[in-house]
Amino acid sequence: MNRVPETAKDRIAFQQVLEEDHSVFSIQTVVIPLDKSRELTSAELLRLYLDYIRHCTLGLIQTEESLDGIAFRLIGTSVAIMKFSPRIFSENVDTQKTTLCISGGLLVQPEECDRGQLDFMVEPVANGIRVTLKLSDYCPLILGSSKPSVWRKWLYRLTQAYLHKIVTIRFLAMVYRKITGKRITKDVVRIDVRQGKDI
Repeated sequence: MNRVPETAKDRIAFQQVLEEDHSVFSIQTVVIPLDKSRELTSAELLRLYLDYIRHCTLGLIQTEESLDGIAFRLIGTSVAIMKFSPRIFSENVDTQKTTLCISGGLLVQPEECDRGQLDFMVEPVANGIRVTLKLSDYCPLILGSSKPSVWRKWLYRLTQAYLHKIVTIRFLAMVYRKITGKRITKDVVRIDVRQGKDI
């Protein structure tokens, strides 16, 4: 992973770009102050995210976990809009990470179902703990192929890309509030982690 630039605490930072191969890279991160932080694991971060998806969609999207992995399904149907392989946990001195590898779903290009992953990361930094969500190598169905037309790029930008950014930023704001008891009042700031075209 490209190193995430240091950012001020109490502030959510993000980047969301189309890379050269037209896969999506999206990252959202926040530093929770050391004096307010409690032990938070990447597995707990994933659990909070799955609960939040159900909540923010008013239950229209249900998250289900089984031996086959995790699926986001439309309520009352067997239709999966996103499917992930079973979670993978990794840890080193600096970072704890739980990874979901994309394995299919309506929102994924059929020929690219074995690409892409969603990472939930927790790591200590000088002024607290940094909590990060990172989506990488994702190939959205809306883009159609590795050579999407201009109108497909705009459609993706105005729909799925916008919703993903809003949901993840609000999710991190919720996590921050849950742990510190305070709301984030500072503006969201853009960071540069990878090269690509902003979406």
